[in-house]
Amino acid sequence: MTLGRESEHHCPDETTPGLTFTQLRSDWLKFNTVCFVFDSESQNDVESDIQEAVFLPSPADSFIPDDTRGESGFSHVSEEKLVIDSTGVLVEEPLPQETVVESGQFLSSSRITLEEEAAEKKEPKTEPEPEKTEQTEEKTESDVKKKKPKLFNKFDKNIKSEIDAAEKLRKKGKLEEALQAFEALVQKYPQSPRARYGKAQAEDDVAEKRRSNEMLQKAINTYREASELPAVTLDLIKAALKRRAERQQFLGRTRGSLMTLERLVQLFPEDYSLKNELGVSHLLLGDNKGAKAVYEQVLSVAPDNGFAKVHYGFILKSENQIAESIPYLRGGLESGEPGTDDGRFYFHLGDALLRVGQREEAHSWYERGHQRGHFSSVWQRSLYNVNGLKAQPWWSPRETGYSDLVKTLERNWKLIRDEALAVMDLKSGLFLPEEENLRETGEWGQYTLWQQGKKAGGACQNVPKTCALMERFPEATGCKRGQIKFSVMHPGTHVWPHTGPTNCRLRMHLGLIVPRSGCRIRCTDSTREWEEGKVLIFDDSFEHEVWQEADSLRLILIVDVWHPELTTYQRQTLSPI
Repeated sequence: MTLGRESEHHCPDETTPGLTFTQLRSDWLKFNTVCFVFDSESQNDVESDIQEAVFLPSPADSFIPDDTRGESGFSHVSEEKLVIDSTGVLVEEPLPQETVVESGQFLSSSRITLEEEAAEKKEPKTEPEPEKTEQTEEKTESDVKKKKPKLFNKFDKNIKSEIDAAEKLRKKGKLEEALQAFEALVQKYPQSPRARYGKAQAEDDVAEKRRSNEMLQKAINTYREASELPAVTLDLIKAALKRRAERQQFLGRTRGSLMTLERLVQLFPEDYSLKNELGVSHLLLGDNKGAKAVYEQVLSVAPDNGFAKVHYGFILKSENQIAESIPYLRGGLESGEPGTDDGRFYFHLGDALLRVGQREEAHSWYERGHQRGHFSSVWQRSLYNVNGLKAQPWWSPRETGYSDLVKTLERNWKLIRDEALAVMDLKSGLFLPEEENLRETGEWGQYTLWQQGKKAGGACQNVPKTCALMERFPEATGCKRGQIKFSVMHPGTHVWPHTGPTNCRLRMHLGLIVPRSGCRIRCTDSTREWEEGKVLIFDDSFEHEVWQEADSLRLILIVDVWHPELTTYQRQTLSPI
């Protein structure tokens, strides 16, 4: 399992949400959940995985938690209330690696189908120990890796044939029969850890088949019972509690999952993979400090652990320790270890390198990310995508199919400008400062009208005519993956090169107050300037950069619209950003 994932969020200006830890948590949650989601379609894009991972209404019957209260009594925060890391961010599985799961791949029960150990073999006669060589040492290591977990204690070995019969039913997909068989075994042998563990697995499988949260909760409880029986083997404890933590996380019991992982780490302190998962669990709860401490522990004893390195580097970058994050992100990716080959790590390493002036190396990592299938191209690096959509940096009104919207904005630009200025004159505090860490220098503010397809509080009361105009265009007001907002940028501002989180929207900029020179925006390798009363349209999933070098402020209206090729069904069911 790896890091790790949308909600209300005030996105900055030409940018998309930056790297705040709240957003980080959302990302963690979304991508860690993906690996446990039931997926029935096979489209090669992460989007469908994300849709199912996020607890949002879905057109099809979804396996959605009926109760979001954690076992510890704390209320689980739904992803709908979180924000995606605009920079596109993080970790999948670190879904095992998440890995970014392609839709259609049935990762459902990452079953810990641990094979039972064969009957005890008689001890071989003692013979002189052969002289150790590099080859024999390598063989020994290999043998250790392949060693089967011991799931049977002495008692269970006596009833192995009965357990095997029930397990055979489960492996053949006769899930209801398997559950009945294991329930009968538990009734007959209540102290059998292996029978109880088999019952938990069968309940887990049936929960998936029925898409039942109630049955899954039973499995979670039974995994715990199996781990607490007398004479249970350490391997069975580990298998049961690991699976329990995974399923708790799937149901949104993040605090309960954390407690289970803490127990595992106590029992198996030398297992770094468990500590790594514990770090992810802290991230899911928004506990940056706790996650950082866990990864520091791992790296203190295993400095080359790639999983810990990329996640630690990711945390450093979220804390704006840009230069310090680079060696960890780079080293983790170069390790090639499971859970490290994720687009978000390539994304943030490249971004960090750009910010320290190493543009050539940054683009080499973006190219690697593209070659690994994480980015559509070196320029288009969004991570929340729907495959097959037309991709180009700049668009004309005719190409979008939203000519009426563009004409309405341009005809009424002075009215819109005057309302925006009235808000600025009324109280400058209504324009919130950008706090997403996407700006190298300067300052800018924003006044949000719509966010994720919903009105932002009472903002429209101050600009009623502008909102009345916008309400005629659901492609904008209903765009759950965008915003409608005023953006004021002051002289001396530079926004780092960056990309938005999704290819599902296009971004319109209506010029309201534009200095004669000094204000420009670059998207890929083409740079343009705003004009008062005119609309610029670009796809912000492509790399873009902004400069405000004039001697007075620049004011625009930003209007995000659905990508014109998205179907009505997709617009209704895509998760918000």
